[in-house]
Amino acid sequence: MWRNWERLKSWEGLLLALLVGVVAINIIQSPFYLRLGNQINLFQLSIEKIIVALVMTLIIINAEIDLSVASVMGLAACVLAYLHEQGVSLEVAILAALLTGVLCGIFNGFWIAYMRLPSLAVTLAGLIGYRGVARILLEDRSTGNFPDWFNALGQQPLVGPLPFSLIVFFVLLALTVIVLQYSAFGRYIYVIGNSSEVARYAGVKVQRVKMILFVASGTIAALAGLLLAARLGAVRGNTAEGFELDIITMVLLGGVSIFGGSGTLTGVGLAILLILNLRNGMSLINITGNTQTGVIGVILILSVLIPNWAQNMRRLWGRQRLLRAESPH
Repeated sequence: MWRNWERLKSWEGLLLALLVGVVAINIIQSPFYLRLGNQINLFQLSIEKIIVALVMTLIIINAEIDLSVASVMGLAACVLAYLHEQGVSLEVAILAALLTGVLCGIFNGFWIAYMRLPSLAVTLAGLIGYRGVARILLEDRSTGNFPDWFNALGQQPLVGPLPFSLIVFFVLLALTVIVLQYSAFGRYIYVIGNSSEVARYAGVKVQRVKMILFVASGTIAALAGLLLAARLGAVRGNTAEGFELDIITMVLLGGVSIFGGSGTLTGVGLAILLILNLRNGMSLINITGNTQTGVIGVILILSVLIPNWAQNMRRLWGRQRLLRAESPH
């Protein structure tokens, strides 16, 4: 309990303070901010990114990264639209799109887990390659004409005021919390993130854990791509392009170390709320999407630099205290 309190006083406490400040500014800017419809809309406009951020949290804690998630989202959506356009039933097209995500995850996982190639290089190649396939399928066309029931999943409330995508998020959030905090698999994720060699000596099946994580990443990204297609009602070859920036920012801003081995879903949750409210606030004062992306990019840089700077300062202060203690009076 004391450890949790210490963490809250540090990075997560800072995120909470920033969130309170941003929410206060948004309330002042617009009388409509606190309305239930705006709060649901705040989540719904970025829900696909938030869903993928959950599995990205596990991957980065495991000392890996998946830059291809947005391209997998776009590819899955394009596979769905292409097959539907060819006359395939939408149910079969949905299964094919999800299978595409699984195959992308297996491809990434094989090279990373078994060939031991850097995940940065493998998934960067995936980012380019999967996006290329998506563009080949649809070229420059925008394709839609999905059945009403499919569009309703992304655009209409399903349970009370909650849309289907938000319900999916809550279910996946509960599963992620259980896996990361209450299962042996979650402990393996942290142990491997701290040192894969130590984990191997301890008998942890490192390759299997990494493969499972990347297959899960591909599958969840494909699911998010289908939810995005349902919300937009149409798909293009550049669908979800650039989403990886927001997704990785949410995780790193939440205090998950880019080097792996540390981080909590509490921090990621606060970071998600902070970014969503920042975007909502910027929209309220008519700041353009490109400027918003630039602001998020700056936050991503700071989310990496500040924790490392703070850690270096703590080490420096520790050395200075040690030198003072050892110096003769």
